[in-house]
Formats: sequence, C-alpha cells, structure tokens
Amino acid sequence: MKTYKRTNISPAAKKRRRFTQDTLFDLIVSLLLAFIICACAYPIWFVLVASFSDPAYVNSGNMLFWPKGFTLLGYRKVFEDSRIWIGYGNTLLYTLGGTALGTLITMMAGYALSRKELPFRNLLMGYFVFTMYFSGGLIPFYMVIKKLSLTNTRTLMVIISTVAVYNIIITRSFLESNLPEELRDAARVDGCGNVRFFAKIVLPLSRAIIAVLVLYIAVAYWDSYFNPMIFLTDRSKYPLAVYLREILLTAGTGAANSVASDAESAQRLQTMVQVIKYGVIVVSTLPIVCVYPFLQKYFMKGVMIGSIKG
Repeated sequence: MKTYKRTNISPAAKKRRRFTQDTLFDLIVSLLLAFIICACAYPIWFVLVASFSDPAYVNSGNMLFWPKGFTLLGYRKVFEDSRIWIGYGNTLLYTLGGTALGTLITMMAGYALSRKELPFRNLLMGYFVFTMYFSGGLIPFYMVIKKLSLTNTRTLMVIISTVAVYNIIITRSFLESNLPEELRDAARVDGCGNVRFFAKIVLPLSRAIIAVLVLYIAVAYWDSYFNPMIFLTDRSKYPLAVYLREILLTAGTGAANSVASDAESAQRLQTMVQVIKYGVIVVSTLPIVCVYPFLQKYFMKGVMIGSIKG
C-alpha cells in the first residue's frame, strides 16, 4: 500500500507562486492587447504617413513607418479645389443641425418609451423595431420626399438622418437603468410635470448617453454621401463627402485618359492619384477624430451602462 507524503507549502511560497502566475498572465494579456492595438492602429498611421510621403515611395512599398520624401502635394491638390470649402461649410451645417435635432428627438423618444405609464409602450417599441428590418425601399422613399417638396433642399439634408431606432433603444435602456422611479415620484410630489422633469432632471443626468448619441449621429452625418447623391442636384449644396469623391474620381479618370497620349505623364498622374487618395482620407476623417477625445469619457460610460439592461 502506497503512502503519500504530505508536503507543507509555506504562505510565503504560495504568495510567490501566485505572484508568478499573475505576472505571467498579465504579460500574456498585455502582449495580446498590444498586438491588437498595433493591428488596428497601423492602417490609420500608414494612411497619415503616406499622405505626407513621396508617391514613388508609397507605390513601391518602401515606406512603412515614417514619411519618406516629405511632400504636401496631396493636400495642396485637395485644398486647391474651391469645392472643398463649399463642402466643408455644407457638411458643418448638416452635421451640427442634424446632430442637435437628432439628439433632442432621440432623447425625447427614449424618455417616453422608458416610462411604464405610457399607453401601448410595448406596441410602439415593437413598431420601431419592425422598421429596423423592413422598409419600403428606395423608390417609395424618394417618391415620399418628392411629394413633400423636400428634394434638393438643405432642410432635407438636416432632417433625413436624425432618428435611428438603435439610438432610441440604447437611450431607453440607459434611462431605465439610471433614472430610479423614486426620483420621478419625488418630482411629481413637488409638482414637476413631464416636460420640466425631462428638461431639469433627465437631460442633466444623461450626459453619458447624450455624448454617445452626439458621436453616433455626427459621424453618420459627416460621412453621408449616398443621400446627397440621390436627393441633391444643386452642386452648391453638396456636402464634403460628395466633393471628395468627385475629386478622387476626376483624378483617376484623368490618369486613365492620358495613358494613350503620354505614358510618362500618365504614370506621374497615377502616382499623384495615390497621394491625393490618402490626403482625401485624412481631410475627411480628421475633424471627427479631433472631437472624439473630448467625448471619450462619457462615450464609454454611456455605451457600457446602456448595454447592461434593455
């Protein structure tokens, strides 16, 4: 019969073993996270560096981490076009107006749907969710817009993307999770109605979800190009995304048309197209990237809290 010898491990040894295991685990997790960060951040860094590099180095693949042959050719070609400034003005108008209006409407809808005393609350929520999966299609949508005499108007560009059902859902979940019923009861005892309660209590306590909505809606407006292409015919009302697309297509078409006439000029123009492409990407995304750090704290809090219950 085998006898097993009992080994006594001192508390200090256990502590050292636990410390070694925790350190190894933290090291593995840190290396994994560092790899994921590099994989996600490098494409952004490459685009930024390529926009300042000589097209020859970019096209040959000799540029990896740092600019080579520093040049502002891409940005100069982009900003030389007067359409850029018109597009910036229109995009700012559409983004600021649509974001403000969309945030207010979404907060009002989310607050109303979060109140248990709202009649047919579940039926209304089901109707909203139904529209996420089924729509009338582009042609009926265009016919409705045309019937309302909103085609080729800046008003349409401001209101067309104000409401998204997903934003209403996360707003409703946030308000249900963070506004206790006792707070509403106390306000009701003091004679506070729904409008005053929403303006004086709900909005100040909802900065986190408001930051989420502002970022979601602003990005949607800033990057929008399909709706303007469909509903706008006046070029003076085009947003930035449409003008940048035109600049890129014009440069690419010019390179293709010059192939037959002069191969050397075509090659030079083709390399210029690559730099213009990277410059267009930076110009179109930089404003949103600059805004994000100011909303990051509230954005993370709003997303996490709004996803816990729903």
